[in-house]
Amino acid sequence: MNAGNVLPGIAALEDEMIVLRRRIHAHPELGFEEFNTSELVAACLAEWGFQVSTGVGRTGVVATLKNGEGRSLGLRADMDALPIQETTGLPYASRIDGVMHACGHDGHTATLLAAGKYLAQSRGFKGTLHLIFQPAEEGLGGARKMLEDGLFERFPCDAIFAMHNVPGHPAGHLGFYSGPFMASADSVTITVIGTGGHGAVPHKAIDPVVVCSSIVMALQSIVSRNVDPQEMAIITVGSIHAGVASNVIPASAEMRLSVRALTPEVRRVLESRITELAQGQAASFGAQVQVDYQHCHPVLINHPEPTAFAREVARDWLGEGQLIDNLRPFTASEDFAFMLAQCPGSYLVIGNGQGDSSCLLHNPGYDFNDACLSVGASYWVKLVERFLSPAGH
Repeated sequence: MNAGNVLPGIAALEDEMIVLRRRIHAHPELGFEEFNTSELVAACLAEWGFQVSTGVGRTGVVATLKNGEGRSLGLRADMDALPIQETTGLPYASRIDGVMHACGHDGHTATLLAAGKYLAQSRGFKGTLHLIFQPAEEGLGGARKMLEDGLFERFPCDAIFAMHNVPGHPAGHLGFYSGPFMASADSVTITVIGTGGHGAVPHKAIDPVVVCSSIVMALQSIVSRNVDPQEMAIITVGSIHAGVASNVIPASAEMRLSVRALTPEVRRVLESRITELAQGQAASFGAQVQVDYQHCHPVLINHPEPTAFAREVARDWLGEGQLIDNLRPFTASEDFAFMLAQCPGSYLVIGNGQGDSSCLLHNPGYDFNDACLSVGASYWVKLVERFLSPAGH
């Protein structure tokens, strides 16, 4: 990472923003419970001259800065933490038992705040800037809730961008990918209803455990035989619950699945085949089955033109050497996908470091790399000034 690329005005804010980031880290809040974080974010932005709207998507914050007439741009950061017990031992480690910022949302929030403070002082753009601080990204649908609250009707955007840190890549290096970038994520509960009985006379029962076992094995054929081998598809059976005693055949059993795809077409195939297969397997044993298929997150699809624009900004500023080569799609999901489904934009990544700084996300030993904060904030400033330049782009 070349510290010389950091804007001087951002460098002057770095220490202040690191303190703020660590304050948020020490006081993490779960999805839709980000009351203190939202209050802190709103207070900072109001002090810097933004028009601040709170309660968007329950605990979300949108801050608007208008500087003349022109286009509108949205930048989004997530604020929520995870139900994980932190083990870093850092001086600013979580003070909330069982809750920690294990995904770097504290860093994303501080990075966007740093850019916001700089832009409020410099006013180096023409148009309207919306800073969107989203709650409940971690599986609770915070983006969808903000949209239901009229996000883009109340705060229209010609484009929207978001940034997420990725351990394992050099700190401060930026990555871009056009098209399907992050997988859909659906949750499926399959309840098998059989006939309970005594383990000594299994022929007088319909064993739902056996049915579940058959379904698990049959599910493997969907990815290998129903999905194009060149496409990505994942079916994970993460939970099976049945019975409490070794000599009692339970009357029912429950399976829970995580299902992922990188195209809407494959997503539909998986839903259809999982449902059909579960029903067929259960029927073959004389059991009944209920399939509860919950659509959680759609495929995150980066729009080509905004992605090319975002990459061009980074390349012109940092050079090719600080861009992540051969970035590939992720099988994790991200609810920024809901926003991209309604507004052109792109989701980019910033390297969180390698070696000692490469602890995986959602790990109790993870911490956001503060060395990335100034680079990320400087990039946001460059993006805003380019997108909202008097002549456009």
